[in-house]
Amino acid sequence: MDKYIFEAKTKEEAIKKASQELKITEENMIIEVLEEKQGILKKLVKIQVINVNELINYIKDTTTEITTLMNININLEVRRREKNISITIFSDNNPILIGKNGRTIQALQNIIRQIVLPKINNEFQIIIDVGNYKENRIHNIEYLAKKTAKEVAKTKIEAKLDSMNSYERRAVHNILSKNKYVYTESYGEEPNRYVVIKPKEEV
Repeated sequence: MDKYIFEAKTKEEAIKKASQELKITEENMIIEVLEEKQGILKKLVKIQVINVNELINYIKDTTTEITTLMNININLEVRRREKNISITIFSDNNPILIGKNGRTIQALQNIIRQIVLPKINNEFQIIIDVGNYKENRIHNIEYLAKKTAKEVAKTKIEAKLDSMNSYERRAVHNILSKNKYVYTESYGEEPNRYVVIKPKEEV
């Protein structure tokens, strides 16, 4: 994954130059302004550009390299939505890559983020999944949260959910954020942090 430097009188001109030379649109660039000078006789803007397509290939190569060290052959599916890059891994040994309660996926995602994100100095979100495990688990967690919320609203007794990672807890908070009868709070320390669903006081 290369970093490209472009200079022009304005940032817009530098981006246009990058677009022409790299043959990509601005939405496929990660742009960082390195230098900006504005004098009486001379204006200069220097930008650094990373090609998002090259970034995706770098993430794919990094993921493949790690799983190869685990002696697991994989296929990858990539989806990009604005600043989110989702990599779904398919293999003949998904349980090993998933791990207990998805802990191996989480560790793999953390490693890849630690390798990639410092290189791009950008707020891209990288999500790693295995065989749609996370997607299915989030659906199950949202179903459980809504079901538990109904019970809490009916009984007025708070309910504690099992420990979850931050991504899963966020899904619970989000799905119940507009609920009229309950609210949610997180408690505990990682990796055993959990969500409690509580009844709202009647007004």
